[in-house]
Amino acid sequence: MSPNSSEGSPWLTTTQESAWRAYMGLSLQMTFEMNRQLTEGHGLSLADYSVLVALADSPDGRCRVTDLAAEIGWERSRASHHLARMCARGLTDRAVSTTDGRATDAVLTEAGRAALDASAPGHVELVHRLFFDGLATEEVDALGSILTRLRDHVRTNGTLPRPQ
Repeated sequence: MSPNSSEGSPWLTTTQESAWRAYMGLSLQMTFEMNRQLTEGHGLSLADYSVLVALADSPDGRCRVTDLAAEIGWERSRASHHLARMCARGLTDRAVSTTDGRATDAVLTEAGRAALDASAPGHVELVHRLFFDGLATEEVDALGSILTRLRDHVRTNGTLPRPQ
């Protein structure tokens, strides 16, 4: 990936490449582990869990589909298709937006709230064990600051709409 690591090169420096590969490996493995735990334990995918958490964090357990997509970093069409599958399973519902009659809200159902409540403790335990247990407290503080800054940078400079 870095045949030429000199400044001004289109390639990553050796240090950047090492950090990027570590991030990618961590991201992919954590995604696998979280998805496996949620699927085996609760019949939810990590995508389902992400939607449920975002809706639970929204006022009245509902938000516009466009805003939901932006919040979880998806294209609107992906969110819409995924919500259709979740609606069929009774985890979410769709309704005319309370703020814009032309828009659609995603709504957290009682079954969706119950699924989130049942799956959250095991998910949090897994995140503690695989992610945070490998770090000292001061490292968690630094990592949180760095990740927040990077997330905001990507939201500002990326191509997806920014969350509200």
